[in-house]
Amino acid sequence: MDETTFPPPLIIPRSEHRISRADISENALKVLYRLKDGGYQAYLVGGGVRDLLLGREPKDFDVATNATPEQVRKVFRNCRLIGRRFRLAHVHFGREIVEVATFRGDGQAEDTDTAGERRIHNGMIVRDNRYGTREEDALRRDFSINGLYYNIADFSVIDYAGGLEDLRAGRLRLIGQDPEQRYREDPVRMLRAVRFACKLGFTIDPSCERPLFELGHLLRDIPPARLFEEVLKLLQTGLSLCAFEKLRHYRLFAQLFPATDALLDHQDHHFPITFVSRGLENTDRRIREEKPVTPAFLFAVLLWEPVRRRFTDLLGKDTADNEAMLLAVGDTFVRQRSLVAIPKRFALPMREIWSLQPRLERREGKRPHRLSAHPRFRAAYDFLLLRAEAGEVDSELADWWTRFQAANGQTRTGMTAGRTKGRRRRRRAAVEKEPLEQEPAGI
Repeated sequence: MDETTFPPPLIIPRSEHRISRADISENALKVLYRLKDGGYQAYLVGGGVRDLLLGREPKDFDVATNATPEQVRKVFRNCRLIGRRFRLAHVHFGREIVEVATFRGDGQAEDTDTAGERRIHNGMIVRDNRYGTREEDALRRDFSINGLYYNIADFSVIDYAGGLEDLRAGRLRLIGQDPEQRYREDPVRMLRAVRFACKLGFTIDPSCERPLFELGHLLRDIPPARLFEEVLKLLQTGLSLCAFEKLRHYRLFAQLFPATDALLDHQDHHFPITFVSRGLENTDRRIREEKPVTPAFLFAVLLWEPVRRRFTDLLGKDTADNEAMLLAVGDTFVRQRSLVAIPKRFALPMREIWSLQPRLERREGKRPHRLSAHPRFRAAYDFLLLRAEAGEVDSELADWWTRFQAANGQTRTGMTAGRTKGRRRRRRAAVEKEPLEQEPAGI
């Protein structure tokens, strides 16, 4: 596409917008200025510009340039090139990374497989190393509010797609005339639409909202590892409950966690929907309070109902507790890994949180003392509290464990010894009530 066919951009001078260099990361400014001084174009782009215009503190700062990744690496010794779908340059400053992307092409390239060009399979972009101009790059971005450029050369903001108007209107709108095609190019954009709608409190433009109800199946073509990262972004923004509700509304949750979604439609006294909601609400509260949140606990909440149902079914077949739980967990992971792949570093803690739930019901003798020393006990206890709040288990069990943790050694021994003696008395009473067996004939 010839550059002259692009509509003229709206250019907002420094005096008419609120972005100040004082609000931009010092390291991001270093990258911008060094690229500019090296003779390249350099712009702050994407969510960083959007958040600064909204008066928010950006999570990170991304840079777009006409320099190729190899040229960026020559400018910065502390640079690494990453990515297969599209090559990116990561400039490292200690723990901070400034991502630098070369302008992308306009997307009009044919379906080719030569190095450095685009490759499309069934409408989805699977390789995209075709470089282009700033104008092409702007119209290749997903949402108009993410297609804004801050120019370090004159401190102006450049808008090619009506992003400023959408920011003022609180509207989320895909760039381009055909939203369905944009979703087909990259189905993850549907998840991003949900994330931005929750994060910013924006409404999704009707033309971009309608396809969400119909195109969820396209997520099956996305690598499970990439979906894990996208789901994690949805759940760790402090608005996971909002994201969960919107995913279910647009029928996208069923594509990510089908086993859970099917069981959520068959509630028993508002459980399990209450359990999932309470778990996500608790996560959002911890994030707001700047407390740590582990993905293992989040995914344990989302997949507990399939595990619990399978565990209960296996117990009904006279399978031992430990074996039943191992089988239930294994079956659930096998079904889930082809959709949203959960890394082993999170899968193991999830297994332990689930496996400790039946053990928390055994409170006699030395078992509670050993269990409270388990490295995953605290997470399992928190999980039990959620189950009690949702009405899945008796709150007396959760209360007992709360008291047990606060008690001293002597009180703990009394709590468990009393339960042991009571259990023995109940057993003796049951035996005494049983009728005597008849002696065999002839004796």
